[in-house]
Amino acid sequence: MRKIKVIVTAGYGTNCERETAYACQIAGADQVDIVHLSSLIYGEVRIDDYHLLCLPGGFLDGDHLGAAQAGAHRFRYARVKDTEERLLDQVLRLIEQGGLIIGICNGFQLLVKLGLLPGFDRNYENRLTSLTYNDSGRFEDRWVKLKINPDSPCVFTQGLTEMYLPVRHGEGKFVVKDEGILKRLRENKQIVCQYADPKTGEPTMEYPYNPNGSVEAIAGICDETGRIFGLMPHPEAYNHFTNHPRWRRGEGDTLGVSLFKNAVSYLRQNL
Repeated sequence: MRKIKVIVTAGYGTNCERETAYACQIAGADQVDIVHLSSLIYGEVRIDDYHLLCLPGGFLDGDHLGAAQAGAHRFRYARVKDTEERLLDQVLRLIEQGGLIIGICNGFQLLVKLGLLPGFDRNYENRLTSLTYNDSGRFEDRWVKLKINPDSPCVFTQGLTEMYLPVRHGEGKFVVKDEGILKRLRENKQIVCQYADPKTGEPTMEYPYNPNGSVEAIAGICDETGRIFGLMPHPEAYNHFTNHPRWRRGEGDTLGVSLFKNAVSYLRQNL
């Protein structure tokens, strides 16, 4: 049995790499490495030597030019030292080899601005969606209920129907280029999770349950294969029952670590 190797990127403003790495470790991954983006650019470490790529939350490049916009330019245009290879080329090979990718918050912003999501027809360099400023006009830091689509092909959410996770972002509003893209996301079941009313469990546009005004209450989407997943809430921040804001009252929900356990389980069965 091959060892499951996970790479968690760090540097240039990310700040959730340690929690993300810890979530992967307790999910059962055999090797989890936190790697600075400069080590990738200098060719000291290669993305396609791993099975799961985690793009964690934070403020990549200070969100200059828009959240993750400068970071997307680095992946798309920067060349690995002494080569003509882009970081994005390594990411694309990881996908071709059957690997998994999860982008959380800033990582989700990076995925959509690269075009890796929604990835229609496996065209992973065509940007069709984005994440922009919250309707509230301010940074949102709160816990939200999520409804998870059980019919989605997303590897990370298999067997899950709802979750309760924290959000902390200023640019989390999911938007699409046109209605046709939204229609295709629906038809392909690529809308993985939506902000939900905590009483009814149904998707909502009502603030603060939908903290940013995302179209169709979208909190996360995947590509058509289900192997690339991006979401604004932070599953790595709910890695123990005491993380829940009302755990002393005996309340709790499905741990965010469940997403990473699903990923490790999938890789063990498919490598």
